[in-house]
Amino acid sequence: QEHYGGLNGLTITWIGDGNNVLHSIMMSAAKLGMHLRIATPKGFEPDHRITKITEQFSKEYGTKLLLTTDPLEAADGANVLVTDTWISMGQEEEKKERLKAFQGYQITMQTAKSAASNWTFLHCLPRKPEEVDDEVFYSPRSLVFQEAENRKWTI
Repeated sequence: QEHYGGLNGLTITWIGDGNNVLHSIMMSAAKLGMHLRIATPKGFEPDHRITKITEQFSKEYGTKLLLTTDPLEAADGANVLVTDTWISMGQEEEKKERLKAFQGYQITMQTAKSAASNWTFLHCLPRKPEEVDDEVFYSPRSLVFQEAENRKWTI
């Protein structure tokens, strides 16, 4: 909101694990007027119950929702590209399996080519290079440090 001046009509794209951070975005995006595009590997989708609620919110608020396994399809037309850790606390023993499943999900400038011309990048940190490459993470399009600063004010 700070960057775009408002959220209504923006398209936010999540590429990565169907985790708690995604669930929070799913529960709020439509209510804020944002279209949501989600790409997760098969077997790592968001919770089915959250997806059902999100589908209802999308209909109620007139937004679009896409769930896919194709990161480039999800990135198409996105104003905001978002990812998070692929290996959450308690999943360390699954690291090898998860890294294999998430091959091709790293956010790169190639991913951003299909995004909107005003795209930005968010990640709630800490970030691993396999999730987003340095070129995107340290680019002027990356708002991760402003995002982190904003979180400080809520603590």
